[in-house]
Amino acid sequence: MGLLAVFASTLFQLSGIFMLSPLILLLLKEREVSTSIASLFAASTWLGIFIVTPFASAITRKWGRRRTMWIAAATPLGAAIGFFFTDNIWIWFALELVSGMTGSLRWVLAEAFIAEFSPPERLGRYMGIYATMVGATFIIGPSLLAWAGSTGHVALFLVMGLLSLGLFWTLFIPPIPATHETGSVSTGPRGLWQAVQQHPILMLAGFIGGFFELGLASILPLYGLSMGLGASAAALLISVSGLGSTLAAIPVGMAADRFADPVRGRRTLMVAVAAVALVCAAALPLVEHAIWVAWPVVFLLGAAGSSLYTLCMTDIGAREKGTALVNCTAVLVLNYTLGGLVASGISGALIDWSATVAFPAVLILVAAVGLAALLRARRNPD
Repeated sequence: MGLLAVFASTLFQLSGIFMLSPLILLLLKEREVSTSIASLFAASTWLGIFIVTPFASAITRKWGRRRTMWIAAATPLGAAIGFFFTDNIWIWFALELVSGMTGSLRWVLAEAFIAEFSPPERLGRYMGIYATMVGATFIIGPSLLAWAGSTGHVALFLVMGLLSLGLFWTLFIPPIPATHETGSVSTGPRGLWQAVQQHPILMLAGFIGGFFELGLASILPLYGLSMGLGASAAALLISVSGLGSTLAAIPVGMAADRFADPVRGRRTLMVAVAAVALVCAAALPLVEHAIWVAWPVVFLLGAAGSSLYTLCMTDIGAREKGTALVNCTAVLVLNYTLGGLVASGISGALIDWSATVAFPAVLILVAAVGLAALLRARRNPD
């Protein structure tokens, strides 16, 4: 029942959130808000994640995981109701920031719950299913918005309905069995630093996963346009990357469960995924001469990013429990998000400078550093 409740609550809530976010951006543009202000509104979600994630373990230790999860599920619903009853843009900013702050708690706790509830021999499979489902919500939410339209109140009512279902299923998450905590497990920033020291290679892999999955997806239309694709085809690059992310997670997770030595097996798969990312990055200069190369490269880079994150979360879930699990998950979320922000922050300038040399060179460098570190860690996985 625990896994079903986590999966169902996540499916409904994220579908509502990924429907609400573009809806609010469209409403802002209808009010003739500048693109700069609208982009700052979108960025406020990530700001909220960065503010709260370092304190996720301290908050959950004080409030309890289930109560924290209930609050994290109720807050976006309250924000959606607030969007409905006020047109004040600054209040909208505050609501989005608070939603991002509680969203970070849901992100960390959902993955920690899955690690706690999953049978050890199927942990990779369930992590892969979760990652695939999250990827699907990126499609479900905007598709529902396209069906409902942004005019009138139908879309906002639908969002509130989805978020209400997410909250409803969250109430069915069962209690976590008591876990023996050692005295050395800390919370807050100190606990995060302990997690980094214990699993540095996983945190690096999480950063690279966010770089290639989250960060590159946001700038792919700019890359496509620089390579001569039309606007529609350039936008489709995001869908191709998302398709790779969605399709790769379950097979990689299932493969991770099949190794006789699970720890070394997960590291072997990480090495293979990093090698794929390196080969794809090295193939990017060919796009200038054969544009069709962009499509498989983008697909595989999205798949590589998703696979690295899935394997990292599986490895953490197999090794840690209790507060240590929350600490490690929080650090992984921070590194994944940081990787996405770094990629999206520098890629635009690199594409303007040299889309055929500088941009691929940085991607090759990131993939090569990751591959070298993972190869070294594979020799001593403990």
